[in-house]
Amino acid sequence: MNRAILLLLLLAGCAVGPDFRPPQMPVPDGWAGSTETNAPVGLSTWWQTFNDPQLTALIVEALAINLDVQLAEARLRESRAARGVVAGGLWPSINGIALYSRNHESANDSSSVGTKSGDQNLYLAGFDAVWEVDIFGGIRRNVESANATVQAAQEGLRDAQVSFAAEVALDYIQLRGFQQQIAVAQENLKAQQHTADITRQKQKAGFVSTLDVDNANAQVATTQSQIPVLEVSAQQAIYALSVLLARPPAYLLKELSEMRPLPVTPPQVPVGLPSDLARRRPDIRQAEAQLHAATAQIGVAEADLFPKFSLTGNVSWQSDLLHNWFSSPSRASSFGPSMDWALFQGGSIVSNIREQQARRDEAFITYQKTVLAALQDVENALIAYNKEWAHRSALNDAVVASRKAVEVSMQLYSAGQTDFLNVLQAQGTLYASENAFVQSNSSAGQDLIALYKALGGGWEDGTGQTR
Repeated sequence: MNRAILLLLLLAGCAVGPDFRPPQMPVPDGWAGSTETNAPVGLSTWWQTFNDPQLTALIVEALAINLDVQLAEARLRESRAARGVVAGGLWPSINGIALYSRNHESANDSSSVGTKSGDQNLYLAGFDAVWEVDIFGGIRRNVESANATVQAAQEGLRDAQVSFAAEVALDYIQLRGFQQQIAVAQENLKAQQHTADITRQKQKAGFVSTLDVDNANAQVATTQSQIPVLEVSAQQAIYALSVLLARPPAYLLKELSEMRPLPVTPPQVPVGLPSDLARRRPDIRQAEAQLHAATAQIGVAEADLFPKFSLTGNVSWQSDLLHNWFSSPSRASSFGPSMDWALFQGGSIVSNIREQQARRDEAFITYQKTVLAALQDVENALIAYNKEWAHRSALNDAVVASRKAVEVSMQLYSAGQTDFLNVLQAQGTLYASENAFVQSNSSAGQDLIALYKALGGGWEDGTGQTR
């Protein structure tokens, strides 16, 4: 028997099923939308690039208390606990039992005829143990799958942090953009009201008709009508930020209602190499871990084709007297190996193997799609950010020219050398160009956030290496 046990233990080193190998996906050597691919990338706290202490404080606070992040943390704890359940199968299971009963047999019981009737005590205690020797590695493959599932949950938490930090920053940039648009509208409104006052004075003096006054008043009213719409958008952005911090919508209203400038964005951003993306983006790492878990499940299913060997044993003490309950004559024991082999299951074992193989294939396809989507995210963000800088430069030139046009048109109108339509047109163009310039600044900030998110920034791997 000792030789049989030793043989079982020696055989326990093998494991059926395919071994997992990290998948390889062809990626380009560089980004189509950037030439700064080799520059070092530090992305764990990318929001500090904006040099806005309030934005930094909001993201740091929100990462600690956001409900989506807490939900991801709970899922990670759940997966770790599930791994502990599976890993328990590697160890022997021991069950104990203790029992006392008092039996009274009937004197009229035919089965007790010829025996002494009366009360009888029974004392019983013992334990039994079973240890499945994992010869073909089914349990170990299950533990391997559980470990990969834990890794997937860890990457899910990191992905939640990446997405959430970007969402906070986007709402914050949108808020400051709306506030800047309100400031532009208010500034242009004052200028247009001043022009309307001049026009009314000229009309009273008989130099212009009431048509000029009506046109000036219409322009004032049109600009004024834009401000409440922008104020609604700004306040809704504050509500969104408050909820992201797991607070009531009006929680940040007092703190963020004060108008502040848009955070400054750099003209160029180092983005690293495309080959770095698979190691940095949590969703790719999560897809790889899920592929690992699915691959290990094939081994779990294949192990059912082979017999299961166990070592079993039990020890018990039984007596009708308490004082000699644990004496040597009261002890009974047994020990030995056992085998359980599912010889016929109607094809269910083979079908289960095929099911797990199909799930592995699904996980690999999902991994491929995730990598391609990540590459597209980065390229989209790069081209949008780079082109927005060209767009903003042109709009800046338009603002300068529009301001000069307003100044000249007002001088000519005051001297009676041009009609009021040119003034209205110049002021309308100025308002439109200044508003578009603010929107472009806001879009540049949002594009930069999208780029940092696409690169997988916003977490640290625990070894001090930034991602």
